[in-house]
Amino acid sequence: MAVLTLDRITSAWELARAIQVACSNGIRSGGGTAYISNILEIQLTPHDGRSIFGVMKIEDAAARLEALGNPTRLKIYRTLVRAGQAGMAVGRLQDKLKVAPSTLSHHIKSLVSVGLVSQVRESTTLVCHANYDLMQGLVDFLVAECCADEKCGEAKSAA
Repeated sequence: MAVLTLDRITSAWELARAIQVACSNGIRSGGGTAYISNILEIQLTPHDGRSIFGVMKIEDAAARLEALGNPTRLKIYRTLVRAGQAGMAVGRLQDKLKVAPSTLSHHIKSLVSVGLVSQVRESTTLVCHANYDLMQGLVDFLVAECCADEKCGEAKSAA
């Protein structure tokens, strides 16, 4: 197993070069993202706090997909995604989805616990926000190795 040492890396360019070297020494790369292992997570965060590169752990992806596997939670999440960066107040979310307050609270808690949703108190109102970076990371995780085992140049037969 190849080991990638990150202790002396001070820039994104140096990290990219280290990953390139590691990939040429046996670490598999797919879809433009280096997959070191399902244990190591690489996260670069610029000054504004947005993630620009990351490898999601398989356990984290499974927990997030499990949370979205419930129809009520999926409706909540899709509603928050549609709401945009402003998010949506819990009361408005309840009115829109016609969900009992205790049920809504339970499902929001599940989405918050896996990081898909965050909550911010604005005066007396609790506002929920979809975590778009994490959502994109989950989608990237799902498609990262798409067709990776397909041989280059292999003709597809029409069967």
